[in-house]
Amino acid sequence: MAERRCEQALARAGFTLLGRRVRTPAGEIDLVARRGHLTVIVEVKARPSVEEAAFAIPPRQRRRLAAAAEALMASEPSWFGGPVRFDAMLVGADGSLVWLEDAFRPGE
Repeated sequence: MAERRCEQALARAGFTLLGRRVRTPAGEIDLVARRGHLTVIVEVKARPSVEEAAFAIPPRQRRRLAAAAEALMASEPSWFGGPVRFDAMLVGADGSLVWLEDAFRPGE
């Protein structure tokens, strides 16, 4: 349900969904979307509150997500062609949604 809510938010913002729960040798990517030349790798976190969800993407998981994105770029080059951004979408049990654009950058 949280991923569907995030997909809807992406669509409202003009993004086209390229993939959901995309599996790579380095791990899974929750959502991949594109608007113009920008490709967005989205990590969805659902927790009882958005505050709890904000702490659910530790450095180790960010590194895994960056590696998964790199593997995806190699396997699906047509999905990329411009900048790549890593976003986090945090969903609370009450349905609240916080979208953190450019939530992290690989190597941080």
